[in-house]
Amino acid sequence: MSLLFDENLSPRLIRRLEAAYPQSEHVELVGLKGQSDLELWEYAARYGATLGSKDNDFRQLSFLRGHPPKVIWLSVGNAGTDAIAELLAAHRERVQAFLSDSEASLLVLDLPMQVSDRDDG
Repeated sequence: MSLLFDENLSPRLIRRLEAAYPQSEHVELVGLKGQSDLELWEYAARYGATLGSKDNDFRQLSFLRGHPPKVIWLSVGNAGTDAIAELLAAHRERVQAFLSDSEASLLVLDLPMQVSDRDDG
């Protein structure tokens, strides 16, 4: 299961998730750091990778263009690498089902809102 993590995510995710998502890459490690969203999109499509990102632009591209590539949009706010790794590991079966679905282009994974995150005023 090859994911291509956008530069807004830590390259440490590769090591943290190697058992659950083998063959995954990070844009920094494949020489794409600083490239445009469209260049990342085309790379992922060309190499059969699924884009993993917190960037809303990829979610929008998924709506406009469909797949390939497929997009996993991580609606996690400012969550750290540990929380993101745990979220992806916990949803491995859901991600597998998404990748197997020939019709699906976008999967949204989000963290449950913490009590301290709610706006009480």
